[in-house]
Amino acid sequence: MYINYSDIPGYQNLFLDYIYEFDNVKKFYRNNFRDIESYEKLFNELENYNRPHRTELANLIKKQYQNIKISKQTESNIEALYSNKTFVVCTGQQLGIFGGPLYTIYKTITAIKLSNYLKERYENYQFVPVFWLEGDDHDFEEVRKITLINNNNDIITLKYNDGLEEEINRGSIGHKFFDNNLENIYKEIEINIRETEFKNSIIEFLKAFYKPNTTFLDAFKNLMIKLFDEYGLIVFNPLEPEIKKLLSPIFSEEIINYRNHTLELVDRSAELEEIYHAQVKVKPINLFYIDNNERLLIEPVDDEYRLKGRRKRFTKEELLNQLNQNPEKFSPNVLLRPICQDYLFPTAFYVAGPSEISYFAQLTPLYKIYNIIPPIIYPRASATIVEKNIKTVLEKYNLDFINLFTSEDELITKIVNQNSNIDINKLFEDTLNNLEQLMSLLRENLVKVDKSLSDITNKTKIRMEENLSYLKNKAQELEKSKHEITIRQITKVRNIIYPNNNLQERELNFIYFANKYGFDILKWIYNELAINKFEHQILEL
Repeated sequence: MYINYSDIPGYQNLFLDYIYEFDNVKKFYRNNFRDIESYEKLFNELENYNRPHRTELANLIKKQYQNIKISKQTESNIEALYSNKTFVVCTGQQLGIFGGPLYTIYKTITAIKLSNYLKERYENYQFVPVFWLEGDDHDFEEVRKITLINNNNDIITLKYNDGLEEEINRGSIGHKFFDNNLENIYKEIEINIRETEFKNSIIEFLKAFYKPNTTFLDAFKNLMIKLFDEYGLIVFNPLEPEIKKLLSPIFSEEIINYRNHTLELVDRSAELEEIYHAQVKVKPINLFYIDNNERLLIEPVDDEYRLKGRRKRFTKEELLNQLNQNPEKFSPNVLLRPICQDYLFPTAFYVAGPSEISYFAQLTPLYKIYNIIPPIIYPRASATIVEKNIKTVLEKYNLDFINLFTSEDELITKIVNQNSNIDINKLFEDTLNNLEQLMSLLRENLVKVDKSLSDITNKTKIRMEENLSYLKNKAQELEKSKHEITIRQITKVRNIIYPNNNLQERELNFIYFANKYGFDILKWIYNELAINKFEHQILEL
């Protein structure tokens, strides 16, 4: 079963037009992902594009994997990167603890299955899936938490606490080490998830990757390799000094010509704002600098550069010298990261979520500036997993999934009205309409007695409306209490399908389902997930 994205709250018009009305947005994107006939033209461009660091990059990836036992498929895919007939299907994500929300899994599967589809269709070329570890990100709050459903079917958010002050700048999350506080989140998981035959093995599985003195990047990387190595996924670490050295030409160009870059980005953002929205606020320079383990935005000041919130300044020559000596101290922001990605790799497709699709509309001018071939932006698969018991409840109360993608109050009101002998909303709506007519007639006649009675009549009407509102709320509360069991059932279902008023894929971690059904659930998702429907999929267990 599939649901149109426009029937689900929260999707921006830019994304909806990209999916369903591409002609409306084609001036913001170079390639239409639905135009299969245009794919070979892009492949030909990528094949003939001069990429002098191709061999060095493949060597560095091989080095990243040198102490890891990998599948023949991954080994073959790494070897394929040496060829100019090999193209990358790339995706990436922040380093969310324990893999982050479910959509990380869906993005990865989309990249793998798309690679396989392309291999079958275009025999003259090779396609390899690459997962870009977004370890330069410094949003600790975003990556330290997971959402689960506990024993009582309540939504819970568990957080890793590193013991530091909340507002402190922790630098690039990829370099941050876990400490012994990690044990606290394991205890919370053990207390909160239900007892199943898989519970102990799930926790031990996580502990094999997420342990003290391991970085966020290494834990996430090794988890992804464990889950997807059999499919040939290459998990790529862009934080290593040798990789940053390869990216030095991109960083240097940004430092020297940021004014031109910013002007292009501001113009594009203004153009987007006239019709849609600009996803990212444009900064003067799209680079960060690591100083004393803090990741700080580089800002222009007069003819120099400074670190945001610091007095430290550089001349252009000093900053370029730092780049030459310590390229690992530099990292791209969200708008420059895709340029770095597609400078390094021959990226044919980037598998993107809705927000990424929106910010690609902003950054496309940079591809022309850097003389880089932009990839096709391919929407990731989107899904909600529905267990059999949940489907049974929905059928019992004559609800569909779109009903669940609404506010809790709306849903409860619908349930109460469906199961009530009386429509309270209609009853009070009719009463208010009758009151309006009666009080209007009363006012018309009383002003004939004395005009001052008009105000008194109006005030009386307001008090009566207030009393009716109170009476209505009281009636609704009493009616709800009659359907308490029903409401409790629906609330539990909604917590799983639409937790925190958000799609399941954006909130729940995969271990919620793995704990109930074992690790085979991931293979089941892989087999069931469609990557060519471009609608929200309902996966029925």
